Amino acid sequence: MKIIALSMVLFAAAGCGRQQAPKASINGSSEASPTAPVRGPFSSQELQKFVAFDPIDTHTHVYRSTPAFYAMLKKLNLHILDIMLVDDTDPELKNLTKEAKDAWSVVHGSDGYVALCTTFDQYRFSQPDFDREAIRKLNQDFSQGAVAVKFYKNVGMEIKDAKGNYIMPDNPVFEPIFKDIAAHHKTLIAHLADPDSSWEAPNPASPDYEYYLQHPGEYMYKIPGAPTKAKILRARDYLLKENPDLRMVGAHLGSMESNFDQLGQHLDQYPNFAVDLAARMPYFEMQPRAKIIAFITKYQDRLIYGTDNEFYSESPDTVEDWENTYANDWRYLATNDTILYKTQKVEGLALPEPILRKIYHDNAVKWFPGILESSHR
Repeated sequence: MKIIALSMVLFAAAGCGRQQAPKASINGSSEASPTAPVRGPFSSQELQKFVAFDPIDTHTHVYRSTPAFYAMLKKLNLHILDIMLVDDTDPELKNLTKEAKDAWSVVHGSDGYVALCTTFDQYRFSQPDFDREAIRKLNQDFSQGAVAVKFYKNVGMEIKDAKGNYIMPDNPVFEPIFKDIAAHHKTLIAHLADPDSSWEAPNPASPDYEYYLQHPGEYMYKIPGAPTKAKILRARDYLLKENPDLRMVGAHLGSMESNFDQLGQHLDQYPNFAVDLAARMPYFEMQPRAKIIAFITKYQDRLIYGTDNEFYSESPDTVEDWENTYANDWRYLATNDTILYKTQKVEGLALPEPILRKIYHDNAVKWFPGILESSHR
């Protein structure tokens, strides 16, 4: 499955789960010495700053909800995009019909705070009616307000044809579906490939080390005959080139999180391409602060906030973990507070307000038209 809420997991692992944050200063930044990490949920003044941006999280997976979950969205003034996907390795995500029912229930119960990103069953690619049935179902969801479609990494990393060949993202069988998405002016969220560490020898210093220990089926380094990451991304780039009218958001920094120069080149080359930050904040935090500030400043119109937060169960800790993730990300992006990445101290970027507004709100509205209105249908 996906890299699950990586920033949230690492934040909790750093001991940031439940400790109350220090009192915030007038500018919304917590009062702390330059070397004292700031932890825990939002302070009242931090929350006031965050709420004022009308934040949108464009990468979540929510299939159950509770009154406490909806209350959190209202408290944070937070809109989210609920992303569906089909994954035969996850018992929660094998049945698209049930998943759609659960996701739509979350949307309709949210009082306008949740919009839907639908999907199609990529495992059916060899069926004679594959593209027609996928288009029929997508169009039905579009008519109900879905604003985007998820294209998942099992294409390229798992699904094979009858001859044992991996199906690539540029396989012609998907082309009619992409054309239909573009014709309806919807957005394709493409999670294709994974971090470089999926193809590399085990490295405890990697942000993804624990994930591949827990998900060996997605650890391409140990799968004989697995396609290279470069091959998968070349197929993704072919889609961008051949479908200039298709608006594509590359999930998780477009799987180019280890190479910001490469990511910048792609953003320069493909005007129909943007990326979300979901579960990849540690890759920013590992880079020199000045380099990341320069990168975000240059590509401020193409970076969209997301977390990869999940809500599958009714655990009361889930809501608290969600809020702590937003608080930690806010401190890194909006203040010069010191936070923790694992055991390493990281100084926040203190980005200017206009850039923050684009990352947290404006870019989501631009790249996902209807995201703030769709759930009212």
